[in-house]
Amino acid sequence: MSTQPTATDLSQEIARVFALQQAHQWDVKASGAEERKAKLQRLKDSVEAHADDIVAAVLEDTRKPEGEIRVTEVMNIVGNIQRNIDNLDEWMKPTEVTPSNNPDDRAQIIYEARGVCLVLGPWNFPLGLTLGPVAAAIAAGNCCMIKLTDLCPATARIAKVIIEECFEENEIALFEGDVSVAEALLDLPFNHIFFTGSTRVGKIVMAAAAKHLATVTLELGGKSPVIIDDGANIEGIGAALAAAKQFNGGQACISPDYVFVKEDKQAQLVESFKANVQKNLYNEDGSLKKESIAQIVNKANFDRVKGMFDDAVEKGATVAAGGTFEEEDLTIHPTMLTNVTPQMKILQDEIFAPVIPVMTYDSLDQAIDYIDARDKPLALYMFSPNEDNVARVLNRTSSGGTTINGVFSHYLENNLPFGGVNASGMGSYHGYFGFKAFSHERAVYRHTA
Repeated sequence: MSTQPTATDLSQEIARVFALQQAHQWDVKASGAEERKAKLQRLKDSVEAHADDIVAAVLEDTRKPEGEIRVTEVMNIVGNIQRNIDNLDEWMKPTEVTPSNNPDDRAQIIYEARGVCLVLGPWNFPLGLTLGPVAAAIAAGNCCMIKLTDLCPATARIAKVIIEECFEENEIALFEGDVSVAEALLDLPFNHIFFTGSTRVGKIVMAAAAKHLATVTLELGGKSPVIIDDGANIEGIGAALAAAKQFNGGQACISPDYVFVKEDKQAQLVESFKANVQKNLYNEDGSLKKESIAQIVNKANFDRVKGMFDDAVEKGATVAAGGTFEEEDLTIHPTMLTNVTPQMKILQDEIFAPVIPVMTYDSLDQAIDYIDARDKPLALYMFSPNEDNVARVLNRTSSGGTTINGVFSHYLENNLPFGGVNASGMGSYHGYFGFKAFSHERAVYRHTA
């Protein structure tokens, strides 16, 4: 009769694999572009071969629309891996620098692997936001240990199958289990840690990294504001917000979290939001198309959001759209709140659900001052036809990234860096910026012989 491994057993197994990777890292670091591309191709082929298994696993862990799963957990991974393959030769080339004191000497920057890396994935896109960074780590020539969230055990199982098909444990290894596994991993002296998740846990990860002076990439979250300026297309904005809050049930780190709109446009915004939600998510009999919107990940998060909603209503917020919470299957109908105030919890904590509060404002300075008085957000969205006003917002606020007259676009463009700032994160990735995140820029100077 088999027994579950003890915490000591798990810790010893993790330490054993870590020692193997420490010993093997120099061979991996010395690998060339063709060898790394072959590894990436194996990973890509395995993800494609297991596409249906991935969809089934994510469905087992969460109720997400299948189309969303195929895009975020299969197609995006495959696309990210292929982007690394297509560009790796160029990315690995040293950058030549002309010496300032003696132009007859040579200087260059070479991009070398950081060493043994740890990738900790989130629950909202459990495979996509884990294997994306792993692909970047491989491209940069690192060894890597991986831990998916324990909230998605079926996804972790298929991820382990994929990793073990493609790699020996002395190069890439994945560990399943609860938070104790993550704690055991964080005790080890990794060279770099890549974490996607909450600001609260990000602080724990950074504290663990500090014990070993490991570098970190922290992809966190926060409250991402939306500013609707005079002259903006309210009908289009209502549709964009409805779609954004439908996507993964609002459980995305870059999901719009609150909105500023002029008072005379608020009613129009509400009606547009309601109309687009109705068109896309409700049947003729008034029932919600639950196959088209993800449920909240677990009871604790459902209760957290319900608590913020109840607090807002008790303090005077108006339920302008939605407001239905179905506890039996953790479903929240897309909801818009008006008459909200900063004293309400819904304007203090990241929502991470299909609920969006709306505030009215008189002047652009009022919106800017409100944003600047709070933690720097991961994303900032502004809808405006006025370039001077856009410039004012960009000059007087800070955010990880910004999309003007749309949502999510700065994230979807892989030629841009994606990351947060201060409370919303540290470092960036995507495309070339992912390769750089897992690389050390080593200065090399050659005197003329």
